[in-house]
Amino acid sequence: MKNTEQFIGKKVLVVGLAKSGVAAAGLLQRLGAEVVVNDSKPLEGNEEVIELQTQGIEVIGGGHPSDLLERNFDFIVKNPGIPYSNTLIASAVERKIPIWTEVELAGILSEAPIIAITGSNGKTTTTTLLYHMLNMAKKKPLIAGNIGTVSCTVAEKAHANEVIVLEASSFQLAGTESFAPRIAIFTNLYEAHLDYHGSMKEYLDAKLQVARNQTSEEYLIFNADQKLIKEAIESFESQKVPFSVLGKTREGISADEEWIYWLGEPFIEIKHIKLPGRHNLENILSATAAAILSGCEKTAIENVLSSFTGVRHRMQFVREAKSRTIYNDSKATNTLATKSALSSFKMPIVLIAGGLDRGHSFEELRPYMKNVRAVVTIGETAERFAKFAISCGVTETAQASTMQEAVQKAYACSCEDDVILLSPSCASWDQYKSFEIRGDEFIDAVMKL
Repeated sequence: MKNTEQFIGKKVLVVGLAKSGVAAAGLLQRLGAEVVVNDSKPLEGNEEVIELQTQGIEVIGGGHPSDLLERNFDFIVKNPGIPYSNTLIASAVERKIPIWTEVELAGILSEAPIIAITGSNGKTTTTTLLYHMLNMAKKKPLIAGNIGTVSCTVAEKAHANEVIVLEASSFQLAGTESFAPRIAIFTNLYEAHLDYHGSMKEYLDAKLQVARNQTSEEYLIFNADQKLIKEAIESFESQKVPFSVLGKTREGISADEEWIYWLGEPFIEIKHIKLPGRHNLENILSATAAAILSGCEKTAIENVLSSFTGVRHRMQFVREAKSRTIYNDSKATNTLATKSALSSFKMPIVLIAGGLDRGHSFEELRPYMKNVRAVVTIGETAERFAKFAISCGVTETAQASTMQEAVQKAYACSCEDDVILLSPSCASWDQYKSFEIRGDEFIDAVMKL
């Protein structure tokens, strides 16, 4: 951690407990700040509260007192999930009190260079791929951020000879002012989280914080196939490294059906890559570019790409069973994700789909159903998805009440060289507490075939 005295004597309000709030409060107190923590939930029986109070930190719970901001805080660190429409936060905005997330603290304090990855889709896969590439090249990577580890905690302990690979959400980036990673990756942009940000413009502005403060000594790897991103970053000072899956380019990193190219020169043959799908090729290009810029040897990158089979529950290769290849894409909780999954394969697909019925249309999937041989449906949308599949020309459908039954029926519908794919296009909460539990049950059933 950098030797900084800028927080000594500062009055700081941390809004929201959870992992990031507890970590930020403890860190700021160790740095000499006067910290107050506020959470909307009651304090009784909360172990996090006891931990903070043991450290001598004042904790106020059960709501957001209207007079709390009268204490003249120098800045606020809020939980990323708390929207700016929150009464306390909105009042702080009016008073022009700086509002950060703990990612800003990580950027200020880290001795280790930071590689920050953001985008609507592909963040976790790109982050994980890059981590493995850096690890294979012995670059001492540390993983942090939205992927599960609080970034300011990682930054506090990181050394200059290490590198932090940080998955950054729009919620986290919206609360940054000076954050400037050595390498930034902007994977893509699709309409999402508008209930939080209010508009597509605000959503894009939050994402752009990943690179807005970079200098000419730092790098921005960006999706050159998306005009909106390309235009939005034109005025940025960083060295721009475009990636494209639309064919060979002379700049940055690109790919066609046979090769990945670096600066227009063949780099890695596509046939050696284990992870399927065009959307994953985007993730592969951005991670590879960051690995190259970080000094990773080509052999380290090749070794990862030839063995990496996906993040758990995200187009995860599970196994082969009698010439059927089986994938777990339980994270596909909407049509956009299932669309990407279906477009990843040229061979016939037996699709397991369905889940919580939010009334959303499946029409977006229609052009991608041509390769689907059969559909097994589950959950609240089982009947509706089956009718949709039939309207797309799928001749074989079945419904299942459990995942075990769904896997057995999918296998019975399949032929040699087919793909059996769980990509539900729906949330899991009608049958499972999370998509992870749904995916784990799928894997368990597949292993019992």
